[in-house]
Amino acid sequence: MMRDTWVLFSHNAKITLRAKYGILFGAAQPLLYLVLFGPLFVSIGTWETLVPGLIVQLALFSAGLAGFGIVFDFRSGVLERMRVTPASRVALLLGRVLSNALTLVVQTVLLVVVGYAMGLRAPVAGVLAGLVLVVVMGVSLAALSYAAALTMNEHLFAPVMSTIVVPLTLLSGAFLPMSMAPGWLNALSYVSPFRYVVEAMRRLFAGDYLNATVGVGVGVIGVFALVSLVVGTRVFNRENA
Repeated sequence: MMRDTWVLFSHNAKITLRAKYGILFGAAQPLLYLVLFGPLFVSIGTWETLVPGLIVQLALFSAGLAGFGIVFDFRSGVLERMRVTPASRVALLLGRVLSNALTLVVQTVLLVVVGYAMGLRAPVAGVLAGLVLVVVMGVSLAALSYAAALTMNEHLFAPVMSTIVVPLTLLSGAFLPMSMAPGWLNALSYVSPFRYVVEAMRRLFAGDYLNATVGVGVGVIGVFALVSLVVGTRVFNRENA
């Protein structure tokens, strides 16, 4: 399985990395928020608060919509041809989600570099720790996205997933801390696992590593990753049986 995963990851990664403009455009929205909204935000907050939120926004849109790829593969017959290969069905999923995670890493690094140019002063250790959280989040979201794409009408995938991603981004507190929200909205946001990731990353970017907020964020994203990979693997196995 490991060999199959590596082969599929390498293949998908080469295709992805060749599409440099696609990677750039995938990060365009958070980059625009950083450049155009950031100077306004720092009048009430800090870059160390804004940038982690934009990274989570990037992950939600980049990995959360990863299922587009498998929709195209299904239409073109690529998925059907892969079904008859001896490759492990789990490897077929992991090879894809890991390539999506690589894309997310490249986009995140680009966002952080621009953030430093704008005024971000987060410690490198905190940024690297935050990047690990984002990779786990990206793998989880991509697995769920593929599961949704395989079980949903192909014409509904784009509008449904886009509609879901927007409220998840807003409830995560990506743009403003949810502590500033009305009580009912703040309470509702605790349902989203991404709120805990955003808050943990903000502590990491502030250089505060050993605290309950980081621990909760790591725990929540760990459970989310486990559930997502189990669901994604089961759906992928069933649809490719």
